[in-house]
Amino acid sequence: MGNLSKRYKNLIEKVDTAKVYDLTQGIQALRELKSAKFDETVDISIKLAVDPRHADQMIRGSVVLPHGTGKQVRVAVFAKGAKADEAKAAGADIVGSEDLMETISGGTIDFDILIATPDMMGVVGKLGRVLGPKGLMPNPKVGTVSMDVGKAVENAKGGQITYRVDKKGIIHAGVGKVSFSAENLEENIISLIRALNKQKPSSAKGRYIRSAFVSLTMSPSINLDPQELLDLK
Repeated sequence: MGNLSKRYKNLIEKVDTAKVYDLTQGIQALRELKSAKFDETVDISIKLAVDPRHADQMIRGSVVLPHGTGKQVRVAVFAKGAKADEAKAAGADIVGSEDLMETISGGTIDFDILIATPDMMGVVGKLGRVLGPKGLMPNPKVGTVSMDVGKAVENAKGGQITYRVDKKGIIHAGVGKVSFSAENLEENIISLIRALNKQKPSSAKGRYIRSAFVSLTMSPSINLDPQELLDLK
């Protein structure tokens, strides 16, 4: 651990913790914190002025990041007949119905995103105990329950991320890799923030975005200016 803490201390010295960075500066500063031997993920955490115990303040949804996440995403689809063919044509990795249910209930989950047509939700519902804790349950609010399975698969493959606030009103999302250009990272973050701003509930009190931090997998956080993010419409 000695090595790690030394490396981490060096990184912390590069960050002005008292400073609030605008988005462009923040991303530049963040990219200078690259220290791992792998292509680190750029994570953002955004504290919203919402109480998710109230249904109207449960912020969740999905957004297609213009430059993707940098991750290869494996997509599974519950569909039958023509819809199964449509999913395969769009590039789904796994397509099935009752057979797929048996595979998953047997403990094999070989995918990152699960999509289903509405008529298959009776079958998928039986897997709630397996899929729920992993955050893989298809949901119409994030576009993973849809008759338009071709589009849903394309979105999932093309950099769509899903998000939901945790109990403390915080959203966590991966918005790219440190190898991305600064411009691409900025455009990905802006897409997410615009989606969140559109979902601001009328009952939310005070400043909707209270704080926002970006970090790499193995780096300290950089404090972004929440007002600048609030102004992204």
